[in-house]
Amino acid sequence: MSLQPLSSSKAPRIVVLGSLNMDIVLRVPHAPAAGETLLGRSIDAIPGGKGANQAVSCAREGAQVQMIGCVGDDAHGAALRDALARDGIDTAALRTVAGEPTGTALILVEDSGQNRIVMIPGANARVAIDEASLTQQVQGAAFLVAQFETPMDQVTRAINAAHDAGCAVMLNPSPVQAIAEALWPRIDTLVVNEIEAQTLSGQNADNPEEAAQAGQALRAKGIARVVVTLGSRGAVAIDADGARHHPAPKVQAVDTTAAGDTFLGALAVALGEGQSFDEAVRLGIRAAALCIQQPGAQPSIPLRDAVLRSPLPPDWITL
Repeated sequence: MSLQPLSSSKAPRIVVLGSLNMDIVLRVPHAPAAGETLLGRSIDAIPGGKGANQAVSCAREGAQVQMIGCVGDDAHGAALRDALARDGIDTAALRTVAGEPTGTALILVEDSGQNRIVMIPGANARVAIDEASLTQQVQGAAFLVAQFETPMDQVTRAINAAHDAGCAVMLNPSPVQAIAEALWPRIDTLVVNEIEAQTLSGQNADNPEEAAQAGQALRAKGIARVVVTLGSRGAVAIDADGARHHPAPKVQAVDTTAAGDTFLGALAVALGEGQSFDEAVRLGIRAAALCIQQPGAQPSIPLRDAVLRSPLPPDWITL
C-alpha cells in the first residue's frame, strides 16, 4: 500500500495531554558504574518531555495538534512554548505555573545509542484537568493522546472525559503505573514497550511471540488495539484479527530517546487519516527508524515527507 502526503483537508486533529521537559543531554562512552567518574563528550539543553515529543511527532506528520500541560515561569518554560509554536502546535491550553520550575530530564546517551533518563516533574505535577474545557477541546478530534508523566488522577479524568465525549483515547502508560480496571475499556489504543507490557499483563514480552500473548491479555481488559514496541525488532500489533509482528529496518542507532514518542505520533496520525492498523504501525516503525539515526529528542523527529521517502520495512508476519 502506497502512503500519500497529507492534504490540509485530510489532516486529523489530535489533542495531546502530557509532560514538557527541558532535556539536559549528556553524551557519554557508557553509563557509569557505582562510584565511577566519566569524562563526558558533550552537554546540550534540548526541548523534550513525552507529551511534547508526541505532540511534535503528530505535528510533523501533518496533524493539527493542541497541547495540554504545564510549564514553569522560567526561561525553560518560555523556550518550550516557543519550540511547540515553531511546529504549529496550539499552546492556548498550556498553563504557566508561577513559582514552579519547568520539568527537567537528565538523559545519559551512551555511544551505543542507548539512554538512561531521570525526570524531575516540576510544573508537570501541577496539571489539572477541567472536564468541561477538555470536552470542548476533544470535539471532532481523532484522538486524545496521554502518558503518565503527569498526575495519574488527572490523566484518568481526561480519559474519562474524552471517552464520554466520543473521542478515541491513545494511551502510552509510561512511566508504567497500575491502571484501574474501570479505565481499561475506555482506552481505544494502547502503546507499550516490552517492559510496560510485561508489568501490566503479568506476562513476559521479550520476543514477538511473547509480546503477542501479553498484548492479547491486555486486549482482554477491553482495549480495541494494542501495540507492543520491541526496539530494533520492530513492533507487534494486536487487535480482534489476531497478532502481527512488524520487523524494523536495520539502521545504526545514534540516540533512541524519542523513538517511542515518534512511533506513537506517526501511528496516531495514520489512524486518524483512516489508514489500517497495520499500515499505521508500519508508518510508525519507519518514522522511529529515522528518528534514532539523529541526536536529540525533538530535533530527531522526522517530517512526514522524509518518512515517506524512507525504505520500507520488511513484510509483517502473522503470529
